[in-house]
Amino acid sequence: MSDNNQFGGPFGSSGGQYSTTVQYGGAEAPRAKVVLGDAPPAAVIKDTTTAAFAADVIQESRRQPVLVDFWAPWCGPCKQLTPQLEKAVKAAGGKVKLVKMNIDDHPSIAGQLGIQSIPAVIAFKDGQPVDGFMGAIPESQINEFINKVGGKGNGAPQVADALAAAAEARTAGDAQTAADIYDAILAQAPDTIEAIAGLGDLLFEAGDIEGAESLLATAPEAKKDAPALAALRAKMALAAQAASLGNPAEFERRLADNPGDHQARFDLAMIQNAHGDRTAAADNLLAIIKADRGWNDDGAKTQLLQFFEAWGMTDEATLAARRKLSSLLFS
Repeated sequence: MSDNNQFGGPFGSSGGQYSTTVQYGGAEAPRAKVVLGDAPPAAVIKDTTTAAFAADVIQESRRQPVLVDFWAPWCGPCKQLTPQLEKAVKAAGGKVKLVKMNIDDHPSIAGQLGIQSIPAVIAFKDGQPVDGFMGAIPESQINEFINKVGGKGNGAPQVADALAAAAEARTAGDAQTAADIYDAILAQAPDTIEAIAGLGDLLFEAGDIEGAESLLATAPEAKKDAPALAALRAKMALAAQAASLGNPAEFERRLADNPGDHQARFDLAMIQNAHGDRTAAADNLLAIIKADRGWNDDGAKTQLLQFFEAWGMTDEATLAARRKLSSLLFS
C-alpha cells in the first residue's frame, strides 16, 4: 500500500460493526486447507454492525490495530479474499484484529469512508483510518500489509504467539481454529515441531490417520525424535493396538470371573487408554504390577511407561500414575 493514505480523513460519528475471519501468514506454495468441522470465530475476528462500529473498531483501535473488511454476500472477490485475510490475522498472533462488515446490511460506514468497490480493507489505529487496500490481493501482500500496520517483529515471537493462540483455541474446544493456525504457521515455518505435532494430533483426533502420518513425515530429520513428535507417534501406536483388541465388555466379564486374569486386565487398559480414560488404564496396569511385578517380562510396567510417553510427562494422569508406580516399586 502506498504511503499516500486515501483513507486518512477524519472519521464520522456513526458507529458500525465488522465480522472478521483470520488465519496465519501466507506461503509461496499453496497448502490445502485443513478442515476439521465447523468452528466458532477466533477472538481476533468478529462481525460488526453500524451500531457497534464505534466500540468494535474506533475504540478497539486505540488498543491495537483493527482491520475492517467491507464485503457483501454477492461479491465473488470477497469470497476469495476473506479466507486469506482470516488466515493472516490468526497467524499474526494478536498483532491486529479483524472486523467484517456486510455493506448490504450496513452501508453507511462504507459510504462515509468513500468506498466505491469491494472487497475493501481499511486499517484503523488510534480511532482513525490509516491505511487500506481494495480488491483481492495475493496472500503474501496481505501479510506485508499486516506487518506494516501491526509491526513486523523478528518472526520468532510471532510464531510463539501463534502457537499460544492455537493452544488457547484448542483448550476452548475450537479445533478448527487451532488447525487453521497450525497450518498457517507451517506455511511460513515448515520446520516448527510444535505446529507439526499440534496439527498432527488434531488430524489424528479427527480420524485422519493418513494425514497425521504424512504430516509427521515432513519433520526435519534432525528433529524427528523430538518429544512432541514421539508422543504423537506413541499415541497413534497405542490406538492402533487397542483397536485390534475388540469389545471391552469381554475383558470386563473375564475379570469379573477371574480378577487374576492379567491379560484381560492388560487388554482392558489398552482399550481404556484409547477411549481417553487414562486414570482407569493406568490403575489396571498398576494392579497387575502390584499383583505380579514380573508378569509377561515386566509387560505392565513397560506399557505404563509407554502411556506416560504418549500422554506427556507433565500430564496429570502421568504424574498421578508415576507417583503410584514409584510407591509400588520402592516401597
